[in-house]
Amino acid sequence: MTFGAGGHTERILQENDKTIVYCLDRDPTAYSIAQELSERYPNRVVPLNGKFSDLPILLKKLGCKMNSFDGILFDFGASSMQFDTASRGFSISKNGPLDMRMDPEKQTVTAADVLAKADQSDLYKIFKVYGEEKHSKKIANAVIEARYLFKQLKTTRDFCELVENVCDNETRSDMLQRPAHPATKVFQALRIFVNNELNEINHGIVLANHYLKMGGIMVTIAFHSLEDTIVKRHIQGNVNENIANTLPLKFISPMKAYEKEFIETFNDSSWYQIHKHVITPSADEVESNPRSRSARLRAAIKIK
Repeated sequence: MTFGAGGHTERILQENDKTIVYCLDRDPTAYSIAQELSERYPNRVVPLNGKFSDLPILLKKLGCKMNSFDGILFDFGASSMQFDTASRGFSISKNGPLDMRMDPEKQTVTAADVLAKADQSDLYKIFKVYGEEKHSKKIANAVIEARYLFKQLKTTRDFCELVENVCDNETRSDMLQRPAHPATKVFQALRIFVNNELNEINHGIVLANHYLKMGGIMVTIAFHSLEDTIVKRHIQGNVNENIANTLPLKFISPMKAYEKEFIETFNDSSWYQIHKHVITPSADEVESNPRSRSARLRAAIKIK
C-alpha cells in the first residue's frame, strides 16, 4: 500500500520464497504492472485495485479475515512513474494537462477543476495547509484574478508561470541545496487535495491495526511532514475517534476540563515503535536515488 512500480514488492518476494504479497494501488497503470508481476510469481502476488479505504471490500471478496496479515508496508505519496508521465499532470518539469488524479478512471475532479472553481479562501487553505506555502494568499489571489482575465489554467506550465510571477522568480533550494521551483509546494498541495491523501493515510493506518496479527509489523515511508505526523500520532496513541490529532499531547490545555472518556482515548496506543527515532536515508542513498532525500521511515509492532 501502495504498489507503485513494484520495487518493494519484488524485493520482498526475492527475500522469502514463501511470502504472498497483496498489492494495493488505485492507479490503473500500477495495477496492470502488479498483474504482470503476478504472472512472474505465480500464486504469490495478489493485485488489488483501489484506495486504502477500499481495502475491507477488496479483502472480503478474497475471503481474507481481520488479524491475518504478518506485515503491512505503506509507501505514501505519488510514485516516480506518475511524476515521469507528463500526461498525468504531476510534474512541474514536464508540461501536460493539470490533472493529478491518481485514479483518472474513477475520480472526476482534476487539479484544473479546483483552480477553476474553488473560491479564494479555499485555495488559500489548500496551499497553506497541504503545501505549507508562505505565499499562499498571493497565489490564491492570482488564481482568482486569472479567472477575471479569462486566463484558463489548464496545463502544468500555465500554473507554474503564474506562481513564478507571484513569487517574482524567487530562488529556492531543496534538501540537497539544488534549485527548486517555487511552485513545488502548491503542486504538492493540489495533489494531496485532489486525491484526499491525508484522510486516506489516516484510514489506512486504522485498517492496518485491524488486519495485522498480534505482533505483526507496520512499516511506513512518508515523504513530507504532514504524512509523517499522522503516522507518528497513531503510533503514540494520540488519536481520538480514529483520527490523528493535529497537535501533540503536550499542547492539550491544562486549564481545560475534559471528559474522562476523551482523556482515556489518549496514550492507549496499539503500537510499539521499533526504532526510537524516524529513519532517514543516508547520504550515499540520496546520492544514488535523489527522490529518496525526503523519505522518513517508521516501523511499529502491533501490541494490542
